[in-house]
Amino acid sequence: DQKSVYEAVLDAQVAVIASMKPGTKWTDMHRTAERSILKGLVQAGLLVGDVEDMLAADLGAIFMPHGLGHLIGIDTHDVGGYAIGSPPRPDKPGLRSLRTARVLQEGMVLTVEPGCYFIDPLLDMAMMTPNQNKFINSKRLNEFRGFGGVRLEDDVLVKEDGCENLSICPRAVSEVMDVMNGGAWPPKTDSMPELRRSWVKRGPGKMVHLDISK
Repeated sequence: DQKSVYEAVLDAQVAVIASMKPGTKWTDMHRTAERSILKGLVQAGLLVGDVEDMLAADLGAIFMPHGLGHLIGIDTHDVGGYAIGSPPRPDKPGLRSLRTARVLQEGMVLTVEPGCYFIDPLLDMAMMTPNQNKFINSKRLNEFRGFGGVRLEDDVLVKEDGCENLSICPRAVSEVMDVMNGGAWPPKTDSMPELRRSWVKRGPGKMVHLDISK
């Protein structure tokens, strides 16, 4: 069960990173993350039905109530998310938690941090909401009460041709398990090139590229 939730969040991470490029709306990236997480919960048997219908019913916000990420600059949570002339804060559940609704531009650095949580008050609210509870397998969902949640966070640079992932943490289940068992990190082989990780480390006075095969 833990692995199924983790991989749903990881799938969301990959889907967002694959889609990030100049001209992309950050609100669309949030929906992309919700879509992947809901698909994972369907596969795990917690939800049933059409994922697009679930999104229309704001079910994604029950499991991912926070925003997808925020701008990084001089400050960790950088200013400019809702600057003058930029899109206003959305009012729909989930989307209204975003720290920015801007269209991505080359050179922006943002966190990409999808998550899947099992929060009793939100689950109870969904169970009492007809257009949401019709998608829920309550018996299976109740097995996850008290589980907590899973959240992954990477720092990502928007580039002309897509994006570059500045975080090189273990992400694949095999990577996490290997490191927990004492394995070396960084690895010799990149098992998830779709994460677009930038394999560099700090050297004397400069950043050094690592020789990681893909």
